[in-house]
Amino acid sequence: MCKKTIDFNEIIDRKNTNSIKYDFALRRGKPENLLPLWVADMDFKVSEKILEALHERVEHGIFGYSEVQDEYFEAVQGWLEKRHHWKVESRWLVKTPGVVFALAMAVQAFTDPGDGVMIQKPVYYPFSEVIEDNDRIIVDNTLYLGEDGRYHIDFEDFERKAEQYHIKLFLLCNPHNPVGRVWTREELERLGEICIRRDIIVVSDEIHQDFVFKGEHLVFADLSEELKNRTITCTSPSKTFNLAGLQISNIFIANQQLRRRFRRQVGAAGYSQLNTLGLTACEAAYRYGEDWHDQLMEYLRANISYVREFLKERIPAIQFIEPEGTYLVWLDFRELGLTEGEREDLIVKKAGLWLDSGAMFGPAGEGFERINIACPRSIVKQAMESLERAVKGL
Repeated sequence: MCKKTIDFNEIIDRKNTNSIKYDFALRRGKPENLLPLWVADMDFKVSEKILEALHERVEHGIFGYSEVQDEYFEAVQGWLEKRHHWKVESRWLVKTPGVVFALAMAVQAFTDPGDGVMIQKPVYYPFSEVIEDNDRIIVDNTLYLGEDGRYHIDFEDFERKAEQYHIKLFLLCNPHNPVGRVWTREELERLGEICIRRDIIVVSDEIHQDFVFKGEHLVFADLSEELKNRTITCTSPSKTFNLAGLQISNIFIANQQLRRRFRRQVGAAGYSQLNTLGLTACEAAYRYGEDWHDQLMEYLRANISYVREFLKERIPAIQFIEPEGTYLVWLDFRELGLTEGEREDLIVKKAGLWLDSGAMFGPAGEGFERINIACPRSIVKQAMESLERAVKGL
């Protein structure tokens, strides 16, 4: 039986759908009619299998409090084992409305006000927010860009600060957003050794685990028994299958004591049953979404290649940081010699684009921009050509 070819070139009008990406430029201080390539959701329609499951649930017409049966866990478990060789147990699972919510719950559960929490900037900015908003202190083990064009971990700095600030909790991002690293076994094991020796709990955000273009995604908790017992692993179908608005994440905690503390914090936040349609979509995605995702990955690889070659040939002053993972490309604008304000003017006013300024990910991100390439090729082409015209006009 031939599999249906999915048309990722199709442009779907998302305006006037209450889309944060398309409908809120003015409210967020931007001009209207920018081409938005900032927030990390995709401009692709979800798998037909997911839509069928949602339609069936909607047709029932009642949306009371809902839970899941064994079939839900079996679908999630099957995906993780097949795709990431990770065997999870049902008792480890805590469902939350999102990974950022889980990060905040972990900060509250495993640290006290005034404690330091380790992160690795430039990193997804909610990492900083859930620390500061909960009256904890950000301790930054800053990543550095090597001569090989890849970001690296300063392990000596990590251990020094872990000791200096008596770190109890480390928020790991793997694959890393926004720099696109897929950490190697050697890197993860070295981090893990320090965390074991310093008795640090690790929250591993692995939401981009299904977007790996180079190397292999390794589940941090699966590297050793010691790490399994000190890690909270955050997963979600939201990035993989473009379901962010349905608010569903699957958090795995093997250690019973840590799981109990985490659950207690979620309960203290007043949260219990999840979004009914989110649960429905998640099960359908992991059970039936493999072919859709495989075709998506090929399309994203081609988009990445297009951006890489375009910059190399037509805007060589903008350096392309090769994404090993995620569908978010990290671009180095520093050679243009622009201030933060001048670069904003270039991108917004001259190119008509809405990207994520690297500065929001921390000081180490200044001079960089994050661009979301999970959209039809014609939109990527339009963005690159607009950027080229703006740069030539400097």
